[in-house]
This record gives sequence, structure tokens and C-alpha cells, in this order.
Amino acid sequence: MNPLNKPCSGATRRWLWLLLAAAILWFGNIEYRKLIEPDEGRYAEIPREMVASGDWVTPRLNGLKYFEKPPLQYWATAAAYTAFGEYHWTSRLWVALTGFAGVLLVWFAGARLFGCEAGRYAALLLGSSLLYVLMSHINTLDMGVTLFISLGIVALLLAQREEADARARRNWMWLSWIALGLAVLSKGLMGLVLPGAALVVYSLLQRDLAVWKRMHWGTGLLLFLLVTVPWFYLVIQANPEFFQRFFIYEHYTRFTTKEHGRYQPWYYFVPVLLLGMLPWTILMFDTLARTWKSSARPGKAFNPERFLLIWAVFIFVFFSMSGSKLPSYLLPIFPALALLMGRQLAGMDERRLFWLIAPVLPLAGLGLGLAPLTARLADTPLQVQMYGEYAAWLAAAASALLLGVAAALALLRRRNKPVAVLALALGFLLGAQIGTSGYNTIARERSAYILADAIRPYVKADVPIYSVGNYEQTLPFYLKRTFTLVQYQDEMAFGIMQEPHRWIPDIAGFAQVWQALPAAMAIMQPPMYPQLRQQGLAMKVIYEDTQNIVVIKP
Repeated sequence: MNPLNKPCSGATRRWLWLLLAAAILWFGNIEYRKLIEPDEGRYAEIPREMVASGDWVTPRLNGLKYFEKPPLQYWATAAAYTAFGEYHWTSRLWVALTGFAGVLLVWFAGARLFGCEAGRYAALLLGSSLLYVLMSHINTLDMGVTLFISLGIVALLLAQREEADARARRNWMWLSWIALGLAVLSKGLMGLVLPGAALVVYSLLQRDLAVWKRMHWGTGLLLFLLVTVPWFYLVIQANPEFFQRFFIYEHYTRFTTKEHGRYQPWYYFVPVLLLGMLPWTILMFDTLARTWKSSARPGKAFNPERFLLIWAVFIFVFFSMSGSKLPSYLLPIFPALALLMGRQLAGMDERRLFWLIAPVLPLAGLGLGLAPLTARLADTPLQVQMYGEYAAWLAAAASALLLGVAAALALLRRRNKPVAVLALALGFLLGAQIGTSGYNTIARERSAYILADAIRPYVKADVPIYSVGNYEQTLPFYLKRTFTLVQYQDEMAFGIMQEPHRWIPDIAGFAQVWQALPAAMAIMQPPMYPQLRQQGLAMKVIYEDTQNIVVIKP
């Protein structure tokens, strides 16, 4: 029997206890941290407005139509709000759940494709990769689409196995089509186009066209359409302008131009991948090289290793060529890399793994040594204080990383590979969680919770609030209110274009509205305040810091 395909042993119960401990560590801090702007504020607020308005078809941000992304994550978060209330943890629940589900998915897929040991290693590798852990605890849309694309790919791989009978192949392909439909509802057409393009590349390189005959096109496409079409139909019926904005602008313009201000050089993702895959970066390169050689075997059978490799390389190249780049765009390659690395690790001896991990030790030591210097990055006295406090958290995080690496190396010297991998994985997961939890020490610069607490006694249901020249993304969630924008559009420009009556284009117009109201509140950045004073507006300052001034009409 191939050692990579050994059946799972009775040790599974111990791994289930480990899974429970990992879940506690994974979900333990999603309530603790304040929201980070802009993404966490935006993706917490849109579902809040769905619940408040009762309209789950048309997404809105600050009361304005917002068609950048499909609604699946909004729906899931709105459902969490409805069931449990509007909290930090419910706003992040979908991201944390889909991230954790991705770890379970590679565990299952690795065991089915490459053997039980490979599946366990794949789960440990994915659940401790730095970028994957961080993005599983920050509220963006990328983790959800990563899960469903990965599920679609895994189902495809299981369907194409030689030993799969006709019924199993059909069921796995049906699951693949459904998963890709959910990926489209998570973040748009990339959920279908990118896996399809990767399959084309695979077919050409492997000269394997047989896979296209086993896709169950008729029933598969029907299932895909049943998942995706209802919402697209309803939203277009309610908003005819949706088609051009979503399908043309969001799926073509943003990836081929620099309009979103996310342009980075072609090599942008190189350091993202090197750091994001820690502590398994060197193992990743070793795996890529060995997989390319070992998977180039002759024959017409579907080659899951070669497909996973092509998928990872294709996604990296695709987004490197894109005109819009963010670190989280690389997330869909992490489950595939974890599966390949888990397979490689299952057949690797302790000595080789020792030298693939050893370089991480000085890196962790360097992080511990540099942590006390964090305050030197500060530009203001307030930052000096905040960064100084954050340094203690960074030092604790680096210590966890250092202990994890040291323990793993010591265990590898004793030829205990499974426990060594476990020690390193838990060390990095714990370190990442400590580092993210410490964010609260610097949150006041990236979150409006202090501002919200200060002005909440002045917020009345019948008193309008104006956001002048700026928009604090996290503030509407904390105040449970939307604002009227004044002389500000940014990402809400499209919504303003559709409903121009919901904003005020200039200061002169705002002055007229302010003077006519019996009561009102306005939030602005400090440079804006003297401009309004020059307009002769009656204002009473109720809150002021280095970033915002809040006034009411006396």
C-alpha cells in the first residue's frame, strides 16, 4: 500500500480533541477587537442596513445603493444579527466560520485524495499560515469566496478520480457546480471564471480533454443557475442600473485600470506570499518544485496534484497582472498549496523537514528583538503611546512564534514529526491571534468606537446627522444610524448618482440646510471646522480629537 494513502487510524479521536481546542483558539477573539476601517466597517454596516430596512435584495451602504459585490456574506451576517444581535462577533462570524471550514475542507480533501496523514498535515498547515489566519479574522469578502471556490475544486478533483463510480462522479460534480454558484454569490463572476480558466490551462498542459466530458454540463449548469439567477433577477428588476455597474464596471474596469487606487507593481504579491505562507514558506517552494516533477507522469487519468499546482500558479499570475491588488486576493491559492504541502509532508523524513523549518527560527527571534522598537514608527505623541502599548502584544506574539519553532525543531531532532508540526502550527496560530488581539491598543486611529461612545447621548432618532467632507466607515455601525454626506462621494459616488437627493454636494448647500433645521449634528475633520465657521453657522462643539470634530446646532 502506498504510505500516502494509509487509512485513518484510531488516533482520530485525539485529533478531534485537538480540533475542539483549535476552534476555541480560532473563535476566541472575534468579539474582543474593535472594527477596523474601512473594510470591517463597510461589511458590518451593509447587512445592518439590510436588517433595519427589511430589503435583502438591494445592498446599501449609508443608505445608498452599493453594487460592488453580491449579497451572500451580507445575508449570512444579517441572519447572524437577526438571530444573535449586532456585535463585533456576529459581524465577523461568517469570515471566521468560512476560514475554519476551509481548514476542515482540506483535512477531508487531503485524506480522500492523498491519505489520512496528508489530510491532517494539510489542515495544520492551512490553519497556521499567517495570511490565512489573519484574513479569517478580518471582515472582508475574500474568505467566503475562497471557501466556495476551494469546495468547487475539491469536489471536481474527487469527481474525476479513476475509482469514482458514475453515481459518485455525478454527485461530486453537482456539489462542484453548487459551490461555484455560491462563490459567484460571494464575490462575483471570478468564482466561476477563474476555476474555469485554470481548468483550461490544465487541459492544454496535460493534453487531457476527457475531463470536459465528465462535467455533467446539463444538470450542473442548471444547479449553478438555480443558485445564482434568483438574486440577479430580483436585483436587476429593482435596479435596472445594476447590470452595467456590476458586470461591466466591477468585473472589467477595476481589474484592467488603476481607477480604484489599488495599483501596485507586478511583484507586489511576492512578499505577500513569502510572509503570508510563514512558517511554511520554504516548505512551499520545496513542494512546488517536487510536485511539478513528480506530477508530470504519463497517462490520461486526471492528475489532481498537477491541477492544484496549476491553480496556485495561475491565480498568482492572474492577480499579479491585474490593475487592482490587495493582499487578500491571494487567499484562494492557500488551500491548494496546503493540500500539496500536506501530501509532501506525509512522505518527508524528519531531517529534511528540520532544515526546511530551521530558517524560521532567526526570523521569529528578529521579530522578538524588533518588537520594542515599534514606537519608533510613530509620527505623533498619541501614536508613541499606542505603538508602545502594541509593542508588548507584538513581543508576546513573537515569543509564541519563537517557542513554536524551537519546540518543533527539538521534536524533529527526536524524530517526532507529527507533534513537531502540531507544535509549530499551534505556535503560529497563537502568535497570530495575540498579534491581532493587540490591535485594540491602536484601534482609536482606525475605529470610531471612542467617538461613538462620546456622542451617543446626543444622537436622537429625529435629528439628522451630516458627515461633512469625510465618512467614518465604522461609525454608522456603532451608532446604528446612517448619515447625509456633504461634499464627499468616494466609493458611494455611484449610489449618489442614482439617488442625488440623499446627499449635499457643497458647503454652501449644507449651510442653507443647517440654518433651516431646528436641530442637527455634523461630523467633520478638524480642517473643515473653520471653513464652516466662516459661513456663519451656529455650531456647538461636543467632541474633538485629532481626527474628528462633532458639532450640534445650539
